Amino acid sequence: MQLASLVKVLAVSASLAMVPALASAQAQPYPNHAIKIIVPAPPGGAIDTIARVVGDKLALSMGQPVVVDNRPGASNNLGTDVLAKAAPDGYTIGIVGGSHNTNKFLFRNLGWDPEKSFEPIVYTHEVPLVFAIYPQIPARTLPEFVAWMKANPDQAKVATSGRGSAQEMAAEMFRMASGAQMLLVPYKGSSAAHPDLLAGRTALYIDTVSAIQSQVKAGNVRAVAVSTRKRSSSLPDVPTAEEQGLKGYDANTNGGFLAPAGTPKAIVAKLNAEINAALKLPDVRAKLEAAGIEIQGGTPQEYAALIKSDLAKWGKVVKEAGIQPE
Repeated sequence: MQLASLVKVLAVSASLAMVPALASAQAQPYPNHAIKIIVPAPPGGAIDTIARVVGDKLALSMGQPVVVDNRPGASNNLGTDVLAKAAPDGYTIGIVGGSHNTNKFLFRNLGWDPEKSFEPIVYTHEVPLVFAIYPQIPARTLPEFVAWMKANPDQAKVATSGRGSAQEMAAEMFRMASGAQMLLVPYKGSSAAHPDLLAGRTALYIDTVSAIQSQVKAGNVRAVAVSTRKRSSSLPDVPTAEEQGLKGYDANTNGGFLAPAGTPKAIVAKLNAEINAALKLPDVRAKLEAAGIEIQGGTPQEYAALIKSDLAKWGKVVKEAGIQPE
């Protein structure tokens, strides 16, 4: 056999020998390498905590490394945009908070849509908000506080965590439900807002239970209501706003895991099962509940329905409050 022919035969044989190996690699079950969780917020908050606690369990149950990638910026839009544009292969997923369902109405040209750009995986959490008032105000209940605001409109200053925050949305909903006049005062987060509330320069801050509960328990502020339909497990003695007459009032920061649109249904189903299992583990529940996080769970379809419902709710609040998108 001529040398050229021999080389060709050997090359073809080598190629054929590689086919089973390639087919085997392609047929490896998901996952076969590391998974990345994008968190569109800085370390330390609710969604970062959930990503890290759940991510550790996923690494064990799925047998692959799970890496948390914090991408804060632009009111959580930066990281969410990265997630929307990631390959839909199950190796890049993300966890979002309440801003996912409000930013559509607050910013122009986001580059992503809260429904169309993602595949919901599982609804993981709800973080109640607490109506925390300056303790020298002579009010022990939410109705008494509303009456005080109406009698003292010049002192009815309400702190928020800035434009589009859960705290601002909750305050706007409170304004509509109570009929009280109030001045919203924006701050750059809870740590900046607390000193003025503790000093009485603002009357109210509707803050997350995780951020304000230590001040409540120390007696530095008075909790007169929680914002969710159910009482907070961290502050079980504080009644809800709805219990005190604000019918239908339900404001919180909630969220869950998402994958880029087009991620195969089988991969979404596997991730849903694994995350639901992790959320039921006693040590996971203990860590998250200690941080003021109410654990949820459920199907991708249930999370999709929640996103749709929240978009309708917050879209109405933004419209009625006259908030214009940037």
